[in-house]
Amino acid sequence: MLRKRALYGDMSRYTCCAGYMPCSGRCGESKCPEFCLCTEVFLCFGNSVASTRFLLQDEFNIQTTKCDNCIIGFMFCLQQIACIFSLVAMIVGSDEIQEASQILSCLADMVYCTVCACMQTQHKVEMDKRDGKFGPQPMAVPPVQQMSRIDQPVPPAAGYPPAAYGQPYPAQGYPPAAYPPPQYPPSGYSR
Repeated sequence: MLRKRALYGDMSRYTCCAGYMPCSGRCGESKCPEFCLCTEVFLCFGNSVASTRFLLQDEFNIQTTKCDNCIIGFMFCLQQIACIFSLVAMIVGSDEIQEASQILSCLADMVYCTVCACMQTQHKVEMDKRDGKFGPQPMAVPPVQQMSRIDQPVPPAAGYPPAAYGQPYPAQGYPPAAYPPPQYPPSGYSR
């Protein structure tokens, strides 16, 4: 769905792995692009997500951030460590190392799935911005809020119109003077 949307719904523009892999253009995509895209996603999910990412980065001239590189690098390192543990367990024949290998492999798969989900969310957000599905300011930063401290005589004006200069808030006390309301408790209520 995301790749089709990245292509503006024009599947005649589809090539396998968005043209970024050696197989691109050699899979008969022009005859049945929807089937080829479905096959790509099913058989080469990681390449499919990465190719859509590259396609959008090229279109919008977006650089991969250092944080993205760190997360992707961590994912690759974890997969490599799991592979190394698996090879060592196979050579040595140790059940403990084999179990550690399986745990690392499971952890690497969970990180991989999480990273793919995050990438696809980024894709959707970028296409929502492109297609004008956000308002004038997409994902604007909320206004700064402050908490009042016990040693402050007047709480900050967060969320309220600021008081006039030199005019503190009126002292109310607790509970307010009109508490409880006169109609409380309701008639017929007995303690």
